[in-house]
Amino acid sequence: MSSLIVERAVDSLAGKKLEKYGSSVFAHIAQLAVQHKAINMAQGFPNFNYSDKLLRLANEYSLKGFNQYAPMPGDLQLREQLAEKTENLYGTTYRADTEINITTGALQAVYSAITSIVEQGDEVIIFEPAFDCYRPVVELNGGVPVTIELSFPDFHINWQQVKKQISPKTRAIVINSPNNPTGKVFTQNDFEQLIAIVRNTNIVIISDEVYEHMVFDGQQHLSAASFPELKERSFVISSFGKTLHVTGWRIGYCLAPDYLMRDFRKIHQFMVFSASSHAQQKAIADFMAEEKDYTTEINAIYRKKRDYFSAAIQSSRLKQLPVEASFFMLLNYSQISMEDDVVMAEKLIKENKIATIPFSAFFNKGNKDKLLRICFAKTNDVLEQAIDVLNKV
Repeated sequence: MSSLIVERAVDSLAGKKLEKYGSSVFAHIAQLAVQHKAINMAQGFPNFNYSDKLLRLANEYSLKGFNQYAPMPGDLQLREQLAEKTENLYGTTYRADTEINITTGALQAVYSAITSIVEQGDEVIIFEPAFDCYRPVVELNGGVPVTIELSFPDFHINWQQVKKQISPKTRAIVINSPNNPTGKVFTQNDFEQLIAIVRNTNIVIISDEVYEHMVFDGQQHLSAASFPELKERSFVISSFGKTLHVTGWRIGYCLAPDYLMRDFRKIHQFMVFSASSHAQQKAIADFMAEEKDYTTEINAIYRKKRDYFSAAIQSSRLKQLPVEASFFMLLNYSQISMEDDVVMAEKLIKENKIATIPFSAFFNKGNKDKLLRICFAKTNDVLEQAIDVLNKV
């Protein structure tokens, strides 16, 4: 049999789901960074521990034997701590037994939430720039993504445009505040506009709040959980990985009213059954119970790093966009080059040994703004190396 026939036969066996999606820009940049030994300011994770105590607790629970499956919805003590935290911060209550679920990272929570409600032909509104997982998960479930771009340069939402996009087919709206990659924070007015739009509809809100504890300059993180009219129709998703600097533990969570959580858990149990590492879940539960100020401390860490990094590259040819929240900054390189942002990112890796993420990666059809996303969740020695490079570009 000829190799061409074999190739065609094998190709006919291959699945076609997400066929249009290749390897992500994130993977490409990460690979290039390793290949060229570049300073990795691209990927969104801290390169330093937040709490040695948390690591010791995880080790202790592992030695105590908590190395098998956690309960399907997650460790009960951890869910109880989440219920207490949510009430203290956002003034609202969730039942630990029926309305809180621990997940294998925030991404699995997003996947389970979308899968539990979206069916063939349902429309889902997504604001761009957006984290790259939302659109493919909607499409995997037969849904139709409806894209609305945030208005440059301050990335506000045009709510009149949102109203025009609402149709009888609209099943969900995905919101992300603080936003990745812009750091934009939803205001009270944003939530009031959203409430007015979804009132008297069956539209569900999927609220990605992973960067909830990194909000600066007197701004306040407002959770969808804080608004009764939204809480009753929302999946609220966040991550211990980002907050506690343990992204490799892959522990996130979802809050939702019980009628939404029932189907969420059906998806969850047939995906992973239980989130990774019972020992780590128990460690986080103890840590939350004993360290009540950790959210304030995390916020202070990143405000300080943002301020340091921002001041240090002020004299560079890179123009900074304001950072309201998160541990990312957008840099405009138009004074340096008018090249495509992917080309510019590759060039910086190969010639300057620093890795960033092109802004266009957060858009379905690309973007022509000359912007790069850089992560400042790094130790001071790494930040200093990056600062030195950026000031010379």
